[in-house]
Amino acid sequence: MNITKHASLTAAALLLAPSLAHAEISGDVVKIGYLADMSGTYRDLAGPGGLEALNMAVEDFGGEVNGAPIEVLSADDRNSADVGANTVRGWIDQDDVDLVAGMVASSVTIAVTKILEQQDKLGIVSGSAASSITNEHCTPNHIHWVYDTYPMANGTAKAIVDEGGDTWFLLTADYAFGHALESDVETVVKENGGEIVGKVRHPFPTNDFSSYILQAQGSGAKIVGLANAGSDTVNALTTASQFGLVQSGQTLAGLLIFLNDVQALGLDVTQGLQLTTGWYWDMNEETREWADRYFERTQRMPTMVQAGVYSSTLHYLNAVAETGSDDAATVREQMAATPVNDMFASDGRIREDGRMIHDMYLVEVKSPSESEGEWDLYEILRTIPAEEAFRPLSESQCSLVKG
Repeated sequence: MNITKHASLTAAALLLAPSLAHAEISGDVVKIGYLADMSGTYRDLAGPGGLEALNMAVEDFGGEVNGAPIEVLSADDRNSADVGANTVRGWIDQDDVDLVAGMVASSVTIAVTKILEQQDKLGIVSGSAASSITNEHCTPNHIHWVYDTYPMANGTAKAIVDEGGDTWFLLTADYAFGHALESDVETVVKENGGEIVGKVRHPFPTNDFSSYILQAQGSGAKIVGLANAGSDTVNALTTASQFGLVQSGQTLAGLLIFLNDVQALGLDVTQGLQLTTGWYWDMNEETREWADRYFERTQRMPTMVQAGVYSSTLHYLNAVAETGSDDAATVREQMAATPVNDMFASDGRIREDGRMIHDMYLVEVKSPSESEGEWDLYEILRTIPAEEAFRPLSESQCSLVKG
């Protein structure tokens, strides 16, 4: 009799399992807030295109999780830490947002992740570069997905020093991201036998790079490293071209160059430039298939950030579905337990510090004669394995890393 009663209760519990899982999703809805620079310096590398990638992920997932609809909110943080923090605080207090996605300017991200930790919500960072985000600024409430300054420095700077580019002048954006990239590049250059002969920091953002390029020319450095991004990098490269920096014998190193930057500047300006990227649309059949779908919607090929937004959103939604919960700790644990195998990464994994590690790629910008189309821009020179690309945990300052 007791056995029969137990079996009946078990059967009832199994029948109720889907509805119980649904009940654990707060408010019976999964809410995602996309926060990014939608109109300024970083608009093209993430911006509205990143929101489109997120919407693609939601649509591909079916628009709901275990019967709970998925809602997407978005906001322009205007590259302001205060604006970003206030937006996220409002999303959590008034809209009960479960996940904050996007996040580009590192200063905004650092401010937002503190709020996420305080409010016990989850964030996935796809656009920010500062390696400190999963180092001294790590929290149990955010994951860093696409890239950071450590692999960008290790990939590009090490390759250039190995090829004889042993004296450097650094032109740096004067905020958290630029400082982190500058520091990582200095370390790599010095460890590989090179020397930093000069550096200058410019305000963020900057339109006029004339005085900074003149300082770089006057330094006599073989390599002028651009520790900036977005329109700052475009403006610096354009000014360097106008001043004949390359023609005078110096080499430009783009330490954080995106596909949209190369496309905007053209191959005449960027050919031969070596850079490191976390993803490229023309790597294989799967990347091309997804990029073609994205192009149909936007008329542009995706950057690594926009591809990362799609990948990370799907990984998050799968974790919510598997656990039947939108609780931040529960979902993060499931995400970390599940390898990332999709159009973005093969055998990627989320470490205890919140860094999603995956292979990175050293590429060279094609010449106009080598390119077969508007977006045929890169030749992949080598794959940088995940364990080699990202900062080892043995060097971590993250409080979540044991030992």
